[in-house]
Amino acid sequence: MVINVKLTNLLAYSSLAVRRVSHLGKHHGDLPYQLLLSKPNPLFHHKKQIQTVVPSTSTKNVTVPVENIPTADSLVRLDLEGLYEDIREGLSETQPELKLIAQYYFNGEGKAIRPVITMCMARAINFHLDQNTPSVLQKQKKIAQIAEMIHTASLVHDDVIDVADSRRSRPSVNIVWGQRKSIIAGDFILAMASKMLARLQNKQVIILLSQVLADLVQGEFMQLGARENKDERFAHYSEKTFKKTASLIAYSCQAVSVLSGADSTLQAVAFQYGRQIGMAFQLVDDLLDFIATSAQLGKPVAADLRLGLATAPVLFAAQKFTELNPLILRRFQEPGDAETAFRLVLRSDGLQRTKDLARQYCNDAVTQIAQLTPSPYQQALVTLAHQLLHRMK
Repeated sequence: MVINVKLTNLLAYSSLAVRRVSHLGKHHGDLPYQLLLSKPNPLFHHKKQIQTVVPSTSTKNVTVPVENIPTADSLVRLDLEGLYEDIREGLSETQPELKLIAQYYFNGEGKAIRPVITMCMARAINFHLDQNTPSVLQKQKKIAQIAEMIHTASLVHDDVIDVADSRRSRPSVNIVWGQRKSIIAGDFILAMASKMLARLQNKQVIILLSQVLADLVQGEFMQLGARENKDERFAHYSEKTFKKTASLIAYSCQAVSVLSGADSTLQAVAFQYGRQIGMAFQLVDDLLDFIATSAQLGKPVAADLRLGLATAPVLFAAQKFTELNPLILRRFQEPGDAETAFRLVLRSDGLQRTKDLARQYCNDAVTQIAQLTPSPYQQALVTLAHQLLHRMK
């Protein structure tokens, strides 16, 4: 007797999910999670789905039962086994010192959040499309690897620009080897990632991840400037945040959907989930810069202020305390500016509004992923959105 394993697992999983939510009562289940338990709706069609829009403020709060539901990390652990070893191997064929510098941040101590999201999305899309070709999965794993290389190369360059002295509780690459060699090492990582990307021989995927590289450069350049018109500042901040943080997650999610054979509508679902999670991730980071301890962050508190950056909490606070505007314009460069800004942010509603906006992005991500066929991978992406709002490091 042949058993349809996929159908059996899905029925068991769906039954478990219904039992978990039904006990909450009809007044406690939020809309995005009710969608997960209903018959999957046809994927909606947009003419302009791939865009950087702010989610609706009417979206309900993210709440999800998380007990006994596998995490995204645990579900794709085998897929990402050897991730850092493979990357280090890919960076090994060069001069000994350049190899050492390029491999420095690939010591396995990173959270690998981007590869985890990418592979969980790949598995969720594959399940939705009943795609189980081994060669497709191998290419999707390469996307996760390339995403981590692009991200880490950006960290190398960021540490040089910010003159950082530490990264993940160890000396930063620029402190150990200097700025010039660090810049070259970051370029080398990007070059090798591009080489791996070309080997996939998929034109659309190459175009998508090449856009990430362009976005990273443009986002970093935008961060070096500030808008004099205070009404334009939040739009500037949002666009910069997409380019520097969310673009990589969004296009990586779309890329693995392309490899699965997804149509444009399903690709847009993958892209928008990645985009909204990426935007929320940065907003929570900006929030933690004010409320977490140095030990939790692995960097000094209020580091962004000291770098001259006006993040979401500051921009929201400036709507109440207009004396923040000249400080923003001079990038907190005068003595006492950072301390004054920090104090005013804490007195304002900027922190709460930042968290509320992050919640809206997370809710929108859940609405997107609810369109896929229910599976453990889809549910893990939902749970990840919930966990994002409660992370402290």
